[in-house]
Parts: sequence; structure tokens; C-alpha cells
Amino acid sequence: MSAATGEHDWTMIIDLDRCTGCQACVVACHAENNIATVGEEEVIRGHAMHWIHIERYWEGEYPHVRARFLPVLCQQCERAPCEPVCPVFATYHSVDEHLNIQVYNRCIGTRYCANNCPYIARVFNWFNPYVPEPLNEQLNPDVTVRSRGIMEKCTFCVQRIRRVEETAAAEDRPIHEGEVQPACAQSCPTQAILFGDRLDTESRVANLTGSRRAFRLLEELGTEPAVIYLKGGETYVE
Repeated sequence: MSAATGEHDWTMIIDLDRCTGCQACVVACHAENNIATVGEEEVIRGHAMHWIHIERYWEGEYPHVRARFLPVLCQQCERAPCEPVCPVFATYHSVDEHLNIQVYNRCIGTRYCANNCPYIARVFNWFNPYVPEPLNEQLNPDVTVRSRGIMEKCTFCVQRIRRVEETAAAEDRPIHEGEVQPACAQSCPTQAILFGDRLDTESRVANLTGSRRAFRLLEELGTEPAVIYLKGGETYVE
């Protein structure tokens, strides 16, 4: 178990053998984080709004091919290339939580961070929010409804992390494994997404980090992502 106070190293494990590309995580992310929908025409113009997107690739030779799916989101890099280029420090690194933080009311929309992100995980908000009644009743009160002209990205559902941390501190107890669940992990029907504190040495996340199946996207860049993927399509003996 991790302590209720002190440092955490929040880590996400994505098992590519279990991912079916259903995009339940994308829908749940939209609902949890008040992400706007922009329509087909704006998507064609490159104005799509998704904090997580599913990449599809193929394995094998025709006709024996198999579709594989790769969920891509902010990798919460320990050495994030997006952070040092922001002129107003709207994105910075949380030392205690090991998270890449985005401060919306500080962002001035230069998009330097997006240009410097090798994972293309940041999106620019082109539009003021419009939520007709009664759909405004479904907005999450724990998440800011962003205005146009700022950058957005996955936060590991930091509002859920904070809620669990505050509850554990109030009850004077440690945070239990699995107590923190981002919306994408909670909604995944195949449990392909696992989230936890890597500093908890007894947790599943800590154990899977050392798996022979484990790899990080563009690891050679030295960004040290907090999202770890498990290879699919092969048989491994742990």
C-alpha cells in the first residue's frame, strides 16, 4: 500500500493483448473530463478533440493478418519535452505525484507544447464550449469547462486522484490498490488498462513494470513515460 500523504508515482499499464479497439475509454474520457465534441467537418480540418485516441496497425502477411490497437494518450513523461518550451509555465511537473500538470487559466495558446510533444497527445481548443440544456446537467463539476484558445491533454483523471488522496488522509489510512481509477481504466470492458502507484512495491502495476512484455513508446527519446505498454501477439512466461 502507498501512504495517504507523500510521494506517489502514478503509472498506467496498457495490455495490448486485451485491447479490442472498442473506444469505450475514449467515450468515458469525454464524459469524465467535459471534452467537447466538434463534429465531422471540424475533425476533417484537424480540429478533433480527444485526450486519448486509438491507433490501429496490422500484423502478419495477407491473407493471415490481424488488427492490433494501441491507445495513445499523454504519456505523463518524467522528462517531458512539452514543459520547458511553455513561456508562461502553464505546464509543469509535479514532483510529489510525478504528473505532467496543465494549468488552464495560465495557458495563452502558443501551442509550443503541442509542437514539442513527440506523442501528439496534446490538443488545442478551437471553440468556446456550447452545451445545450439539458446536457449541461451531465458536466462533471470536478473538472473545468475550458474556453477556446488553450491547450488540453490527459491528466490521468487528476480529480479522481485528489479525491482518493483527500479521503484517505481524512480517514488516516493508506491508499488501497485499485482505489484510484481513471475513467478509461474503469470503463475498459476487457480490463486492458491498469492504474496504480509504482512506489507501492506490492501492487500489480509495480510487478508488471518489470515484465518482459513491457515497453514504452519512443523510449529512445529519453522522455521516461509513465504509460507502459505490454506487448501482444506472443506467448511469454513471466
